Amino acid sequence: MASCVVRDWQGKEAGKATLDLKVAKEATAVDLMHRAVLRQQAHMRQGTASTLTRSEVRGGGRKPYKQKGTGRARQGSVRTPLRPGGGVIFGPKPRSYNLAMNRKERRSALRTALMARIDDITVVKDFGTALEAPKTREITEVLGRLGIAADTKVLIVLTNPSEMVRRSVRNLDKVKLISANHLNVFDLLHANSLVVGEDALTTIQEVYGDD
Repeated sequence: MASCVVRDWQGKEAGKATLDLKVAKEATAVDLMHRAVLRQQAHMRQGTASTLTRSEVRGGGRKPYKQKGTGRARQGSVRTPLRPGGGVIFGPKPRSYNLAMNRKERRSALRTALMARIDDITVVKDFGTALEAPKTREITEVLGRLGIAADTKVLIVLTNPSEMVRRSVRNLDKVKLISANHLNVFDLLHANSLVVGEDALTTIQEVYGDD
């Protein structure tokens, strides 16, 4: 079980929160998280790269010159892979890059990644509820009050991010906003600091704390 300090919108301490998630064994934790990241990145690939083989390239039906008597190497087609404009040998074809990983492993990897970053988590009570209009400066200022440097990669996790918060964050290229039900291993490990809403922490505990 890990304990986190809960802070309010002004950055002042407003209580305590706990997170108790079952993690993978130390011997397999790194491998499990690594496979989860590879799987996520592989699923982002479209797999649409395609090249033409010599049978698919247009033209080349006529023999370019006679078989013998020219002194040159024999050629049966101008679309051979040995000539410019010819087919491609062993080139890419549309395929799926998806990697298999069962649900139990995926959930274990996510819990392990989250608990591994527990020291970098800042829990905030009622994050963004006071915003009456989209203001990027408000988000920048609250991150400063929470002790997060301006050039830090930040992941903000909320249960149901409001439109005001979404529009306030979207201009910050080093700040990423996701909802608690879109939590993933790559984002957890990629960010330098994590800002989690108090209600989002409760949601995470309810969803992942039963295994």
